[in-house]
Amino acid sequence: MTSRFNRLSMDNVTAEDKAVGAAVGAVLAGAVGLALFNPLAGDAAAETTAQAAAKNGSVAASVSNQSNRSSESATLSTAEAREAGYKVPPRDVDPSEVIKLAEKQVGISEGRGGQTKYHDWFVSTPHAKATAERDGGFSVGAYNGAQWCNMFVSWLGAQTGVKNMGWDAYTVQHASWFKDSGRWGQKAKPGSVVFFDWDKSSSIGAIDHVGIVVKDNGNGTVTTIEGNTNDKVEKKNRSKSMIVGYGYPDYKA
Repeated sequence: MTSRFNRLSMDNVTAEDKAVGAAVGAVLAGAVGLALFNPLAGDAAAETTAQAAAKNGSVAASVSNQSNRSSESATLSTAEAREAGYKVPPRDVDPSEVIKLAEKQVGISEGRGGQTKYHDWFVSTPHAKATAERDGGFSVGAYNGAQWCNMFVSWLGAQTGVKNMGWDAYTVQHASWFKDSGRWGQKAKPGSVVFFDWDKSSSIGAIDHVGIVVKDNGNGTVTTIEGNTNDKVEKKNRSKSMIVGYGYPDYKA
């Protein structure tokens, strides 16, 4: 499946795809780096979040107002959480809960036009509206049918209420947010967000794909669950040589 967002999240890519992706990345320029309680980073982002909040209601404003507060102190009511895109309000979650939900998704395939329930969810959130406006004012509908591995990871966090999973459609920006917020490393942990570069570089800017770690197999491979892999959700064993790094959500201690 291809789309205007080829560089957002891919399983296997060609050199030509990477060239297209680089152009898209330049257009997005930090486009879709959404993070729990910090959905839009930076001064310009704060301005566009406020603009989006004025259009999209008090929930977007509530999330924006919490962007400079820690996840431990920020709270949302059930109604606010659901309007923001969560199934449940953010809470302390064990990584096994996220892995269990991811395993239930294995085998789910794209529908007509490459659409999935993960697209449907992402497009419905005020976060998508805010980032689409910030990143050039394209229609939120442009996310429909786009590469969706990062939407899948984000959906897992929203469904379970994991703190600081990050909401994203662009793998490079998602990884950059983890690094900038001090949640980035090189150790595979169950439930961590794993970022890949098929060319085996160590550069965040070269990231092609993302998934969730199930376990480190202890033999140079990691078991993962990934969306947008052969146009569906799959459980994979991946070589660590293709892994750029890991993002660590705030799981229950």
